[in-house]
Amino acid sequence: MSQEKQDKPKIVVDSDWKEQAAREKEQLAEKFSQTGQPASHERRELPPADFITHCASLATQAMIFVGAIANPLTGQAEVDFEQARYVIDVLAMLKEKTKGNLQPEEQSTLDSLIGELKLIWVQAQGGGKSA
Repeated sequence: MSQEKQDKPKIVVDSDWKEQAAREKEQLAEKFSQTGQPASHERRELPPADFITHCASLATQAMIFVGAIANPLTGQAEVDFEQARYVIDVLAMLKEKTKGNLQPEEQSTLDSLIGELKLIWVQAQGGGKSA
């Protein structure tokens, strides 16, 4: 029986983590009292408001709707082909409405996004299976 006691791993409890957690809690409470918002709601720097960033944002939404990217709110891949198709159509509408008014980089980015999203949409629906 003394052998069984020796074979069991020895558990060492470090009480310093409790003090560290208490200090962090106090710091967060102090930050909350100064800003009126929890630390998790600190302002992040926003990306520049430009055409490519806007199109990339729409493309990300389409990728979420086809299930290629997990929904950031749920952490789950969710599929809504109708919404995905709508976002792709919005990008196509932007292409049509901005024809002749975009910089070459903006035009090529938009063309690439639309083409790739259409391909991903078809593949996600099972239409891109090769024989």
